[in-house]
Amino acid sequence: MPLFTGCATALVTPYDKSGGIDEPALRRLITMQIDAGIDALVLLGTTGEPSTLDMHERERVITIGIDEAKGRVPVIIGTGSNDTKKAAEYAKQAKTLGADGQLSVTPYYNKASQTGLIRHYEAILSACDLPMIVYNVPGRTGMTLTADTALMLSLHPLIVGIKEASGDLALTSEIIGGTGGNLPVYCGNDDLIMPMMAMGAVGAVSVVSNVVPKQTRAITSDCLSYQYAKAQEAQQALLPLIRALFSQVSPIPVKAALSMMGLCEDVLRLPLTPMESPHRERMKSVLLQMGLIAPDA
Repeated sequence: MPLFTGCATALVTPYDKSGGIDEPALRRLITMQIDAGIDALVLLGTTGEPSTLDMHERERVITIGIDEAKGRVPVIIGTGSNDTKKAAEYAKQAKTLGADGQLSVTPYYNKASQTGLIRHYEAILSACDLPMIVYNVPGRTGMTLTADTALMLSLHPLIVGIKEASGDLALTSEIIGGTGGNLPVYCGNDDLIMPMMAMGAVGAVSVVSNVVPKQTRAITSDCLSYQYAKAQEAQQALLPLIRALFSQVSPIPVKAALSMMGLCEDVLRLPLTPMESPHRERMKSVLLQMGLIAPDA
């Protein structure tokens, strides 16, 4: 069984003006997401800037997430690393704190062969039996998980899904077809939610749902109900916001958007820096057009 179907938000990690974790803001964001009906939460994924958090900070984010969720939605923790031993440590921490699952990105920078990739995941799951969604995002990691590798990984009882964020619909089709539906696929590209779900994906792990959780979830819900025309209309309506949210490296734009909405500070950790002009003006214009901020915001 998949950890979830529908829409999971890859939540930002809010920081206060001094650069520390803004715990009240994190609680507010989680409550907003659950109140909007989101199906799952992903903490410490790429959008959560995990590579800049130490183990204590990770513990606080996970603990707060599980405390605020109160079992109402699955809480999935990003545990990926290009160091297999470190990834296993992250997984053990997440399981000990009560997470429902883990999202594990393919190794980056030093990368891996497909054989090495399989052994990487097998080693993590041998060290910690926390259900895993594998994360394929070659634009960030420099490597692609192939359809053949997806098939091999689908045979592992603890691998319960793949977040496919290559943007390659042909690869998505190969993975879905090759695994015979035995490996739940989640869309990792906000502009492709409807097309990928029409091909057989069971949901999405979304950035745009940080800003509009109800509307994003509606796309996945309509797709799961085979209402593709309705889902396509909703997908098109969100495209201007999606484009603005990816006009610079994520999560730079989404932090700017949430700050304009008064939900958290526009603070990131280096090497990420706040959104620049003219992207910031474009974001504000889109949010105004959607009625998400007031004209004097």
